[in-house]
Amino acid sequence: MKPVLPFVADPGYAFETEWIAALQAAMPDETVVPVAQLDAAARETCTVAVVANPRTEDLRLLPRLQWVHSVWAGVERLVSELGDTGLQIVRLVDPQLARTMAEAVLAWTLYLHRDMPRYARQQNERLWRPHDYLTPQNRVVGLLGLGALGEAAAQRLRESGFKLRGWSRTPRTIEGVQCHAGEGGLVEMLSHTDILVCLLPLTPLTRGLLNDMTLGLLRREASLINFARGAIVDDEALRRALDRGTLRHAVLDVFATEPLPIDSWHWAHPAVTVLPHISAPTDRNTASGIVAANIAAYRRCGVVPPCVDRGRGY
Repeated sequence: MKPVLPFVADPGYAFETEWIAALQAAMPDETVVPVAQLDAAARETCTVAVVANPRTEDLRLLPRLQWVHSVWAGVERLVSELGDTGLQIVRLVDPQLARTMAEAVLAWTLYLHRDMPRYARQQNERLWRPHDYLTPQNRVVGLLGLGALGEAAAQRLRESGFKLRGWSRTPRTIEGVQCHAGEGGLVEMLSHTDILVCLLPLTPLTRGLLNDMTLGLLRREASLINFARGAIVDDEALRRALDRGTLRHAVLDVFATEPLPIDSWHWAHPAVTVLPHISAPTDRNTASGIVAANIAAYRRCGVVPPCVDRGRGY
């Protein structure tokens, strides 16, 4: 008999059926089903589950559960909500996700570099006015976060000729990137940055990291791209910087509350581009293959893949 593998998602999640189909295709030796469809006897057999922002009460339906495999790279919600369960959490590490994110970073960096927001405003005003061109070699892009996503983004930006600086919690070495680490390194990196790209995980140390003080360190009329988590940016500090003009433009794909409320100030601000969390969507096919390989190894030898460090939050 094939083992049962529960898929546990937030109720009403729109793509539950598609995820189950992709996972089942990648794991023909498993029976992948929504947790709600399992009877009590089947639930007793489950030691691992695949999850997409599950409710804690749904996971408690599986009394022998030892670990969960997220289909997302970001796991701060899981870490927060499952903190008292003792469950081990495995996050998705997918090279395709890094490639997709790198593509988005390059696209929106070029959007800011070529001054597209200004030309969009001029179109609305029916104003024909060219502006001086600055080469990428004269523009410094700062990367907050130098993990798999940051390293992939750095490669694409380097190929386009940008000067690169980067910051991480611990020292890193990446070709073509002037790397910084620690509190002093953050100050140094920000003070030389024209376009800041945030790719950090949300942890207690990064929550509110971009505030009045740190945003004020950026070069005059710098721009911000946040493809990480909304809570890393102090919203009111961001608004002040944009209103003063010390920050020229912000491309925001993530927000403290999602979907972004219709009365949020971001929608109408002339110096903000709002995106609906689309910078790096998970590819169900490649992700399912990675989940399948990890679960097959677990079934074979009982070893759980590398898990999230609860202390660091990722």
